[in-house]
Amino acid sequence: MATPQNATTQNNVAEALNSVSFSPFHLKAMFASAMGFFTSAYDLFIIGTALVLIKSQWHLGAAEVGLVGSISLIATFVGAYVFGTLADRLGRKAIYGLEALLMTVGALLSAFAPDVTVLLIARVILGLGIGGDYPLSAVLMSEYANVKSRGRMVSLVFSAQAIGLVTGPVVALTLLAAGVNHDLAWRLMLGLGALPAAAVIYIRRTLPESPRWLARVKGDAVAASKQLASFSLGTATATVQDKLVKQPLSRYWLTLIGTAGGWFMFDYAYYGNTISTPMIMAHIAPHADVVTSTALSLMVFAIAAVPGYFLAAFTIDRVGHKTLQMLGFFVMGLMFLLIGAFPVLTESVGVFLVLYGLSYFFAEYGPNTTTFVLAAELFPVNLRTTGHGLSAGTAKVGAFLGALVFPILLHDYGLHGTLMITFFFSLAGLLLTALCLKEPSGKSLEEASGEDVVVPFRRKKPEGVTTP
Repeated sequence: MATPQNATTQNNVAEALNSVSFSPFHLKAMFASAMGFFTSAYDLFIIGTALVLIKSQWHLGAAEVGLVGSISLIATFVGAYVFGTLADRLGRKAIYGLEALLMTVGALLSAFAPDVTVLLIARVILGLGIGGDYPLSAVLMSEYANVKSRGRMVSLVFSAQAIGLVTGPVVALTLLAAGVNHDLAWRLMLGLGALPAAAVIYIRRTLPESPRWLARVKGDAVAASKQLASFSLGTATATVQDKLVKQPLSRYWLTLIGTAGGWFMFDYAYYGNTISTPMIMAHIAPHADVVTSTALSLMVFAIAAVPGYFLAAFTIDRVGHKTLQMLGFFVMGLMFLLIGAFPVLTESVGVFLVLYGLSYFFAEYGPNTTTFVLAAELFPVNLRTTGHGLSAGTAKVGAFLGALVFPILLHDYGLHGTLMITFFFSLAGLLLTALCLKEPSGKSLEEASGEDVVVPFRRKKPEGVTTP
């Protein structure tokens, strides 16, 4: 059992949180946050399988398929911006749980959609909730965590996406193998996404406000100390007032280019590939039915993607957050280059699955995890959800673009041309990470963001005055 901090030690809230022991509270917070990412992964990626059935039933063209598959992503962009900005101004707790409610409503409405218009509206509502979940869950977890295991805690929250990624194809295969009518099957696929989101609405509303935000943004030292003592079970105390942080966003423009730009490049490649995986499998195995192509997709996700998430979570703090992102971008880009530049490699389904699977492994053991973590570390506390929201929202523009154009590119340029384009996006992500971001591993949030550094105000010299 952890022992209380020495009463003579002069700690502020941030310092106490940086060394606080892992507690049952952290498990509760991780569960509440992780269920949002399970839901978002399930909802965003199940649409790829559902669209195979919807397209046939509603006789949708390529453009309509692309729009249905991608519209929730552009809504995610809006949700991330709006919820991220509000959480810095009003507090994390003030709006945490509302985004889960939107995800629940969006999934249920999708299941009962009578036509493509209602389905698009439902997917927009769903996307707004998913967008809000990114900055809130990431930042709350990072602000609750200690320095030693912050990367692991935040990564484990995000790794719930792996389970959602696999659950979608499992549900689809189960329904299709059972012979469920295709109209009912896709409605069940989409509607089941409401369950995990609804399950955590209450838990999220009962989580405490971030002590860091209370102390360093709102300036309420008393409330911050109470929250800190409560969720740490008395093992962490604060005896010194924290500094108020009022850093301008303009000071973090290079960081924002790195977090938002790198994430944009990654999401173009990742969401374009993932949502279009059933179509990609159809190119590789054109005679396979929907059950077989879904099974191939599940095999790639389960064997290649899932281990990557969890390996990232348990090694990120040792390897380095920025370092892991660069490694992932490099290897996944290399796999896209090999597939795109050497069409002979796709003549064998087995060889293709190995290369495609490696691209997925290093996507998870790399930028899919680290973009989420880095954006929650490199901005100051008064802009942390804003910076994360701007990054995640911009990323979802890339995801929207990928999901929208992948079906069109596959039709016009084939698999090889499409993945050559994806290679250049991976290369751009690697360069943005290397040039724009600092390594936060092993540093406190305050050190990583530089939020306590005072930038001197420089007065503009009057005209005609020279310095002697």
